[in-house]
Amino acid sequence: MQTDNRLFDDLAKVANGALHTMSGVRDEFENRIRERVERWLGEMDMVPREEFDAIKAVAQAARAEQEALTARVEALEKRISTLEGARTATKRTSAARSKTTAKTGARPKNAPARKTAPRQKAAD
Repeated sequence: MQTDNRLFDDLAKVANGALHTMSGVRDEFENRIRERVERWLGEMDMVPREEFDAIKAVAQAARAEQEALTARVEALEKRISTLEGARTATKRTSAARSKTTAKTGARPKNAPARKTAPRQKAAD
């Protein structure tokens, strides 16, 4: 509803303009404060959240890879110790067989038969 009184119309326009001006001042004030805080944090060597999150992801990936490699190394070390244990047992068995053969002149159970030269028949 419009009024015929110009005074109220003018006051409404002034109030509306003042609100727009105050809104602009508020935006400008927020921008200035934000700039000051960012500058202050920059001087304190603070890291932006995006960089922090990126480095955190890289660190987590490196940690997971390191744990996987540690598990792999442990498995390989276990395998090596098993193979070395088997080799040591084989050497002990071979050494024991050699000692037995040297003492008794007998060959070990699993050793291949010795090849001998065929005997020649005596001439009549």
